[in-house]
Amino acid sequence: MRTEPETTQQVSEICLACFEAGGQSYALDVALVREIVRPQEITPLPNAPELIDGVVDLRGGLVPMLNLSRVLGGEASEITANSRIVVLDCDGLLLGLGVDAATQVLSLDPALLEDVPDLAAQAGYNVVRAVVRQTDTAPIMVLSMEAILENVYRSALPTSGEN
Repeated sequence: MRTEPETTQQVSEICLACFEAGGQSYALDVALVREIVRPQEITPLPNAPELIDGVVDLRGGLVPMLNLSRVLGGEASEITANSRIVVLDCDGLLLGLGVDAATQVLSLDPALLEDVPDLAAQAGYNVVRAVVRQTDTAPIMVLSMEAILENVYRSALPTSGEN
């Protein structure tokens, strides 16, 4: 019986779901995005980690909500007509990411992804894993879902003043 030799396939194109939060352009791998929906009423969860705003009822299931601006250290974004919830599936973990606007799906050659500047990377900054620069527009920061989830998990830890 003959088997085909294994070959490594190089990714010829990546697709990024792009959105805005806090006046900045961000992106995530489109493979993580389950859907993008209009904002819905958020029901608070008592004693939830600081960065979890609550849950939304989406097609009969409860989805925990994060406000991206707040997760990234800024002020929570106000909900407007352009606001959206980016519903993500991260290895079976569903979550909603509140953003100011969904802007585009960008397909590009992976070679166009640039590394985060050395000083930021060496200082332990890991929320942005790559940067996409385009002509005549601000750079798009490609987020690391692992780092975002780590921020959420850390927000659940008691601070040194708590018992």
